[in-house]
Amino acid sequence: MTYTGDVTKGGPADVRELPGLTISKLEVGDFGNNAYLLRCTETGDGLLIDAAAEADRLLGLMGDRPISKIVTTHRHQDHWMALAEVAGTTGATVVAHPLDGPELPVPVGLEVEHGDRVTVGVVTLEVVHLRGHTPGSIALLYQDGHVFTGDSLFPGGVGNTQGDAARFTQLFGDVKERIFDRLPDSAWVYPGHGKDTTLGAERPALPEWEARGW
Repeated sequence: MTYTGDVTKGGPADVRELPGLTISKLEVGDFGNNAYLLRCTETGDGLLIDAAAEADRLLGLMGDRPISKIVTTHRHQDHWMALAEVAGTTGATVVAHPLDGPELPVPVGLEVEHGDRVTVGVVTLEVVHLRGHTPGSIALLYQDGHVFTGDSLFPGGVGNTQGDAARFTQLFGDVKERIFDRLPDSAWVYPGHGKDTTLGAERPALPEWEARGW
């Protein structure tokens, strides 16, 4: 089956097999949140991005295989409602940016800043700090071709900045400089809600996003 990234509430995960890494995308909760289970194909170690809701389904997705880390992309509650239960059950280290970590319901075991690396098995992911949606929003980048953006970048625009012009300018600038200016059009975007996209599909609209201010 070809991976599309199209998932539905209560439906199965969509699974993508990459060299060195397997990505499973699952929609959970009442807000259309995406959770991503990443597994190192060499070691079997796992990493969960956003324990958003429905701990039972997230744990079911993991099965009896371990995960070592849970990355929370930002402080908003819809992205961590299952965090305490999943972390407590798995013993995984909770990972977040220090500006958002204190808002989480469990202690952060690993604080990360822009440019830091997070490992899952022998696979390395790069942390990209995208300021604006929240102060400590982060994305994770795999091999310059796959970027998990939380609520900072979606098909059709950057994340919500509640009409705050300064926050929008910061977020748009970070997304442009740290994502679009660096990565190729083929780079795949895995957002915190909804469908996936590619940078090539979104790049032509950047001037429009900047002009509209949201």
